[in-house]
Amino acid sequence: MHAGETSPVAFAAPIPVLRMFDVARAKAFYLDFLGFTLDWEHVFEPGMPLYCQVSRSGLTLHLSEHHGDGSPGVVVFAPMAGIETYQRELLAKGYASMRPGLHAQPWGVEMQVWDPSGNRIRFCERGGAG
Repeated sequence: MHAGETSPVAFAAPIPVLRMFDVARAKAFYLDFLGFTLDWEHVFEPGMPLYCQVSRSGLTLHLSEHHGDGSPGVVVFAPMAGIETYQRELLAKGYASMRPGLHAQPWGVEMQVWDPSGNRIRFCERGGAG
């Protein structure tokens, strides 16, 4: 392509698919603790695995009980603004098994959380840290 030309191909923000094993614990973590909204749920028929979407302030995640949809233990890097405010919000909730801290890195300030299935979200406010 030449300067000034546009491509007919365009990508939107990716949506990570995270495996979950316990719907109640996953909802408590993502909705009650992290403050995400449940956008929709899908089950092919009663007794089948759940697939759903949660989101907050521009970050969208899919959570799936389906075997083969994601591997537990993945890391999602989530650039954001307002990390100190978000950390205070999370600490105020008193989540029993997690008190996320802020850590300066050369690329910004990070805060990590682990969901009940072992997936990690690495929130990062990019900037002149470190």
